[in-house]
Amino acid sequence: MKGTLPRTGTSRRQGTTRKQGTTRKSGSTSRKPGTPRKASTSRGPSNSRRPGTSRRPSRRAVVWFTGVCVALAALVVTGVTMLSHRTSEAEVASLDGHPVTRDELLFHMRRLAPTVQNELRNKYHLRGKTDWNAKAGDKTALRRLETRALDEIWRDKTTLVLAKEQGLIDSVDHADFLAELAEENESRAKAIAAGRTVYGVARFSPEEYYTHRLTELTTSLKKRLGADAGDPLRVTDADVRRAFDADRDDWSANATTYRYSKLVVPVPAGASADYATRLRRRVADAGRLKAVAAGEPGAKLTTGTYDGSGSTGLNAHDQDLMAVLGKLSPGRISAPVTDTGQITYYELDGKKVDEDKAFADYSRRIRQSLVEKKFNQYLQRRVDSSDIDINASAVDAINAEDVQQQ
Repeated sequence: MKGTLPRTGTSRRQGTTRKQGTTRKSGSTSRKPGTPRKASTSRGPSNSRRPGTSRRPSRRAVVWFTGVCVALAALVVTGVTMLSHRTSEAEVASLDGHPVTRDELLFHMRRLAPTVQNELRNKYHLRGKTDWNAKAGDKTALRRLETRALDEIWRDKTTLVLAKEQGLIDSVDHADFLAELAEENESRAKAIAAGRTVYGVARFSPEEYYTHRLTELTTSLKKRLGADAGDPLRVTDADVRRAFDADRDDWSANATTYRYSKLVVPVPAGASADYATRLRRRVADAGRLKAVAAGEPGAKLTTGTYDGSGSTGLNAHDQDLMAVLGKLSPGRISAPVTDTGQITYYELDGKKVDEDKAFADYSRRIRQSLVEKKFNQYLQRRVDSSDIDINASAVDAINAEDVQQQ
């Protein structure tokens, strides 16, 4: 027959009570009736109390009393610890059953504080140190910060829930994030001590690791949710081609060859303030740079060819040239480019696009942009379909000192 479990909060040691009717074990020193008692070698001096003497407490009593004191001290320490833990880990909100703790909300508020401060300064023209208790519009700065932090938690925690569903993480709780941070920093410290290469920082701050972790999880989610046909982020080759055809000019810059004319007109010494305006009018009336060059003293007209593949290089001149030519249609003249002592105009004489090269160069970037767009839409749908319950009294209990305390 199975024994019953002890009641909650109680414990019971085995063998602490003696059953009735049990006999002594063999080898005991019990004597027969009528035989004289032998002097005991183990018995100490008589415990009988002499008149006028006080009796010391027994060893058993001392041990018992000490045990009670230790137990009470342990209960006090445990109670204080539990109270402190409960205060720091108090639930201020819940997202689809996933708790949002006070520490978690404060973490996001501290993360966003510099951003919100800048926004408030720009919008409400605030100066000096931010007073979180002061009104900024119809709310205090602190309430605005809380709202921003809860919005960020809502979106980020939805991403974490997705990551957990896909088996990328085991928990979405803030305490487990901090534990993971501690493990990562310990691992990096051991690697550095052992002389191994550690990429990135030697030690993450909580804010750094939060951004790093969320970025890695987002990248993994984009791959995981678009790997197979029918996945919500799936982008096909046909999708990429349609996106390319819809913005052919934008995606073809690196595979376009431009033929152009360039007119450089020196500004005469002592020219009037409206010289540039009058020159611009003459260029517009002529319609071709070649027709303008002959009538402008010292003007220099040249022609050239530019391969758009250089637009991503380090040559600043090529970058500037691409910025001008890329906006022109054949036969059109650019706006004036003003420099010290001279004014320059460009005219696009013609361009040729290698579409196969353009598609090959840009298809990967197009695919990434389509996946990014799909992910944002998918995540927003998950956010919209989720529920967040906010403990208003717990949130309102957070003050400016809590935010400023690290």
